[in-house]
Amino acid sequence: MGEPAQPAPDPAGDRSPWNWLLIIPIVVPLIPALFNAIEPTFISFPLFYWLQLAFIALGVATTTVVYQMTKKRGGGDR
Repeated sequence: MGEPAQPAPDPAGDRSPWNWLLIIPIVVPLIPALFNAIEPTFISFPLFYWLQLAFIALGVATTTVVYQMTKKRGGGDR
């Protein structure tokens, strides 16, 4: 007839404790004590500007770690 029906995926199957790490790049830039200064400067840029670039790097690094730790392993049927 046809192929046997596949079981429905578990809706809670993507809940991993690694996902909690994604809070870090959201909360860290909201802490004013980190960037409420002009000094130190980096290549003549005040702290606020280069720290914004550091927050982007933090978000990329955190997202990469979470992705690598939560992606599905295997897949021998492909």
